[in-house]
Amino acid sequence: MNKQIGTLSLIMMVMASSSALAVGSGKTLEFKESSMGTVVFDGTAHKNAGLTCSDCHNPEIFPKMKKGSVKITMNELYAGKYCGRCHDGKKAFMIKDNCTRCHHKPDSK
Repeated sequence: MNKQIGTLSLIMMVMASSSALAVGSGKTLEFKESSMGTVVFDGTAHKNAGLTCSDCHNPEIFPKMKKGSVKITMNELYAGKYCGRCHDGKKAFMIKDNCTRCHHKPDSK
């Protein structure tokens, strides 16, 4: 009985921690390290495009789901890595010449 309770507790902890990291519909994730402006990932836009988390979070594209676990460069994106795998102008909007679709500079007042 104690083993079952322990297993159930472990499963619940994993589920709770994974949902805390998820960027599902209605949520955004911001990466503020870019000099071009904050990069915003919109979970709703990707869900509306028919994607699930595992479409990108897999061993081939983003093996880890923790924010900041992968350092992304524009050259890698242009070469078809990470987001550039889909954002190639065929499957989704082309990254090149569409900077403001992802990079957002703060409004100047």
